[in-house]
Amino acid sequence: ILHGLSTLGVMTHALLRTCCDYEPDRFKQIRLRFSAPVLPGETIRTEIWRNGNEIAFRCKSLEQNKIVINNGWLLVG
Repeated sequence: ILHGLSTLGVMTHALLRTCCDYEPDRFKQIRLRFSAPVLPGETIRTEIWRNGNEIAFRCKSLEQNKIVINNGWLLVG
């Protein structure tokens, strides 16, 4: 089983790239729930919905067809 911090790293990279132009200082608050384990080698898709400076997100393992991070919320500045 892939450690949760590895999954968090994949998700954080997707949010930094997509929502913050690789500027980590723009991360103000973040909340999320780990909802299922990820196995090494699985593909993780991060789904992002933006509403102004609030971003909702979740991550899905494509191989398991399961949500692995759910109820994600990010506040950017």
